[in-house]
Amino acid sequence: MKVCEIFTSIQGESTYAGTPCTFVRLTGCNLRCSYCDTAYAYEEGTELTEDEIMDRIKGAGLKTVEITGGEPLLQPEAASLVRRLLDGGFKVLIETNGSQDIRGIDRRSVIILDIKTPGSGETDALLQSNLALLEEGDEVKFVITGREDYEWARSFIREHSLPEKCKVLFAPAFGMLDPAALSAWIVADRLDVRLNLQLHKYIYGPHLRGV
Repeated sequence: MKVCEIFTSIQGESTYAGTPCTFVRLTGCNLRCSYCDTAYAYEEGTELTEDEIMDRIKGAGLKTVEITGGEPLLQPEAASLVRRLLDGGFKVLIETNGSQDIRGIDRRSVIILDIKTPGSGETDALLQSNLALLEEGDEVKFVITGREDYEWARSFIREHSLPEKCKVLFAPAFGMLDPAALSAWIVADRLDVRLNLQLHKYIYGPHLRGV
């Protein structure tokens, strides 16, 4: 697999935010979201074997691992890595942009599906069949850049009854939308969603890598 970086930090997003986690960031992405904060993962990386990756993860000493990108499911070997980690007793989170079929992923893992709002410029990327595959322990995330994105996401979760299927996260795009505004909209509409701040950016700043 081509790996952009492996590092250990505080999980900054999802319902696991605030917990220590080892991140495996795979190289490559098929989307170009307007607010992308990991563009370096488009091409940058080193070829590592599954054994080498496992050794790095075990050496980190944590039992929670997130496979991310880029778009990790572009590399077919990711499914094997996920299965091996799960068999080894690890908790595995997979953050995916929703454009790739999740059927081949071991369902003992947690899927964090990023559904692209209009502000991303990639709204049409979602593979709709993935929605039917979501389970109670999975999560869907909407990055919200403004009111238009919010209203679009609000309609989307209602149309697809997402809060009844899994956890739903609304994340204000860092530096683009005031979290207080998004919080007020969520409360006003009594939405069954969780506000999802990018905690690592508030701790370490928006530009520091490997944290």
